[in-house]
Amino acid sequence: MKPEEIKKLDAYFKRTFNPEMIVKARPRKNDSAEVYMGEEFLGVVYIDDEDGDRSYNFSMAILDVDLG
Repeated sequence: MKPEEIKKLDAYFKRTFNPEMIVKARPRKNDSAEVYMGEEFLGVVYIDDEDGDRSYNFSMAILDVDLG
């Protein structure tokens, strides 16, 4: 993922969800970025270029132990 895309996603997550969210590049991966709340890993944002329309998918796992 290009640095300018990461900056735009970072601004979007901060504005939409929480100012403490951070989007970071992933080592050795160029189709996605990692999302953190402060230092806690939340999930991954993937690029979706299917059908010529560029979009981004955010994937976040929620563990059962985190719900209780």
